[in-house]
Amino acid sequence: MSGRDLFCQPRRTRRGAALTLVFTSVLVAGATTGSLPGTERGPAPGPSRAATPAARPDEVRDAAARAMADGTSPLEAAERAVSRSGNRWDAVYSQGEYEEFEDALDGAYTGVGLWARRERDGRIEVTKVAAGSPAAEAGVRAGDRLRSVDGRAVDGLPVTDVVSLLRGDATDAPAGTPVRLGLERGTRAWSLTLRRARLSTDTVTVRTLPDGNTLITIGAFTKGTGGTVRDAVRRAPRDGGIILDLRGNSGGLVTEAVTTASAFLDGGLVATYDVEGEQRALHAAPGGDTERPLVALVDGGTMSAAELLTGALQDRGRAVVVGSRTFGKGSVQMPSRLPDGSVAELTVGHYRTPSGRAVDGRGITPDLEADQDALRRAGTILTGLGG
Repeated sequence: MSGRDLFCQPRRTRRGAALTLVFTSVLVAGATTGSLPGTERGPAPGPSRAATPAARPDEVRDAAARAMADGTSPLEAAERAVSRSGNRWDAVYSQGEYEEFEDALDGAYTGVGLWARRERDGRIEVTKVAAGSPAAEAGVRAGDRLRSVDGRAVDGLPVTDVVSLLRGDATDAPAGTPVRLGLERGTRAWSLTLRRARLSTDTVTVRTLPDGNTLITIGAFTKGTGGTVRDAVRRAPRDGGIILDLRGNSGGLVTEAVTTASAFLDGGLVATYDVEGEQRALHAAPGGDTERPLVALVDGGTMSAAELLTGALQDRGRAVVVGSRTFGKGSVQMPSRLPDGSVAELTVGHYRTPSGRAVDGRGITPDLEADQDALRRAGTILTGLGG
């Protein structure tokens, strides 16, 4: 089983739209999928069952093959076969879309380097501009309002749809293709044309807080995330605690989530999962920091691999979890290549925390409920724990 054989992350819901709920912390920068690798077999509780059955890979492949023989679209035939299951995590992707997923898992994407959010009034505001990106070189700043993309007004659109327009999903636009933006800053309104570029994501940020604690924020689990976190833990001041911010983390590579868990655990179980009834287990590597106080921040945007990590730290008594209930995405998807090169991603199992808790549809309940003051509460807890 390869490192990208199993997937456990929310997918997009319609063709031509952005990759829904994925990499929402990066938003306009790009989108990715999540992957669970082949791992050591081990004991596990009985598998949980999906509320709705997933499509069978052979059925989807047969539908695509019949369509090819009939001269119709294999991709559309596969989509119809998948949609009949009613399982919201099953999806079909073109070969190009799937290649974008794999690139994004490696921390790369095609875009212009903008982060954005939708305000309460429906306006789209730029929240961050990646250094060295086409947007940065053109003078776009955080706080600018994005009014249109290629002549289409974006006010009121979901941010994921804005992502789709910027990336050129509808036309599979590669790096180098132009995209025209309408922008506004104060009373000034202007338009500019940027060229999409291959950019890299920076999913981990680290800073020392005024109280001496270290804040490690993980936006998603792309290639290298776990190693970056491990290095940050080693460099963190020994007399302070650590706050691991997983709010808005939509998941990613489960191998990287397990490596991240290894930074805080001295070996042991991280999660169990089943693949079509066959039980397997994920274990942390030995040698992690088990001494410094640790608080994990979560919210309703904490999903999939991020929930797996949260559940492990909570069940193993390693972290105090603060925030609000997580999303509840605990199912596992496996990709199946179709005759025309497209890929069907179908649910094959579910994962559980070390104590046997199912995550799918339930999420992780924090030890302490907190909303806007979650970071402050985390600092207070670390003080009480000696951080």
